[in-house]
Amino acid sequence: MVHKGGCHCGKVTIEVEGDIGGVISCNCSICQRRGSLLWFVPRDQMKLTGESELTTYTFNKHVIKHRFCKTCGILSFGEGVDSKGNRMAAINIRALDDVELEKIPVQNHNGRAA
Repeated sequence: MVHKGGCHCGKVTIEVEGDIGGVISCNCSICQRRGSLLWFVPRDQMKLTGESELTTYTFNKHVIKHRFCKTCGILSFGEGVDSKGNRMAAINIRALDDVELEKIPVQNHNGRAA
C-alpha cells in the first residue's frame, strides 16, 4: 500500500510504500514534545518532493536528521541509519493522510535512557 502525506502547507510531500504494522512512541526530549508516532522504513521506500523546502535539526549524538518544513514547521519524517548501516526513514504517521491512528499498535520506547 502507498501512503501519502506531508507538511501542513503542502510544500513538502511524501509517499511511503508499505504496511504499517506498528509504530513507536518515544519519550526522548524532542519526541515527547513533538508527539510523533514513528514508523521506520528503508529510506528507498519513501519518495519525497519539496526537499528544498526542508530544514534539518540534530541534537545529542547528531545521528538522526529531524527534517521539517521551513514554512509550517511540520516534521513529516526523520532520517538516519540502522545498526547495519542501511539508510532508514522514521515516518511521522500523524503526517500521513490516510491513517486511522486508533487502529495502529503503538510500542513505547524509552528514548530518555538511550
